[in-house]
Amino acid sequence: MLRQRFVLDTTALTDSQAWESEGCSTICEGMSAILDRVAQARLHLGISCYVPYPSVYNEIKDFVRHNNCDAVVLSKVDTWLVKKTPDRYKVKVPSKIFYEYVDFMRGRINKGMNISEEAIWESVARCIALSESGASLKDMKEEIERETVGGIIRKFREKYRASLRYGILDSAPDIDVLLLAKDLDAAVVSQDLGIQRWSEQLGLRFMESRSFPVMIREYMGAIDLRVELKEEKEDRMI
Repeated sequence: MLRQRFVLDTTALTDSQAWESEGCSTICEGMSAILDRVAQARLHLGISCYVPYPSVYNEIKDFVRHNNCDAVVLSKVDTWLVKKTPDRYKVKVPSKIFYEYVDFMRGRINKGMNISEEAIWESVARCIALSESGASLKDMKEEIERETVGGIIRKFREKYRASLRYGILDSAPDIDVLLLAKDLDAAVVSQDLGIQRWSEQLGLRFMESRSFPVMIREYMGAIDLRVELKEEKEDRMI
């Protein structure tokens, strides 16, 4: 079988649909089960799974600790995931990618600015409407802060976050995943839409986190079937 390499983002271990497909009900059980699949892939399929070091590796460690997972999970991380720092000086990225990323980000920033302007106009309009009731500023202050402006700010944050974070690279670990995959000519495993989008731009193979353990199960099932057929053939020859 052709040896394969995969670079894992943190979501490769933490995506809920990935570990639910393994029949797990908690994040710690799920991470442990996915790492068991990684172990199978390493031992029986010759598949190597990498994580950028220290960025993504530290993210995974922090996730394990914050969720109070036992030491076995962290031990599996250290055992079955290959830690490697991407060569940030030698990995070549086409200059066209930078032009596209700047253009993409400019569009997102402009969209965020429009959302900000909408929120300002809405808050002004509501405050004017309240002032027409004739109540004093002191009487209206609590309602303005809690109901009017507070509600607008909550809605603004949701829309702004969705506008600016959807499909972009917003952290150093995200970039490290892409650089390491480019360095190793490996496939990327992630559920992050920004990583997915820019994996495609860089011509990298990509797999969703929720599909990764399923793929390993399929491979292992094919091996088991091959062994079973071989044993049946040997039995017929005896």
